[in-house]
Amino acid sequence: MGGIEESGSRTGVEVTAQAAVPGQAGPKPESADRRRWWRVLCRDVVHVRRYLTVLVNRDRVVLVGPPGRTVVLSTDGVGELSNALRRAADQARE
Repeated sequence: MGGIEESGSRTGVEVTAQAAVPGQAGPKPESADRRRWWRVLCRDVVHVRRYLTVLVNRDRVVLVGPPGRTVVLSTDGVGELSNALRRAADQARE
């Protein structure tokens, strides 16, 4: 899979450089390997495109799903979610 790539690639993962995270003081420049959140493409049960968001808030990893929705992940999506969670957990430990 080669890691998390930007939106528009075939992976379905959108990488963003900065996010508004409660409790953090002002925006900080972020390097490509120090992301604060990731969006993983998924579908709901009627096949509408949705996203799961993984973000780092201080020493915690937060998983945000679509409100009131159940999501369905492809096998590739499961791998991408696992990778995003692992990277977020590593950052939360720092």
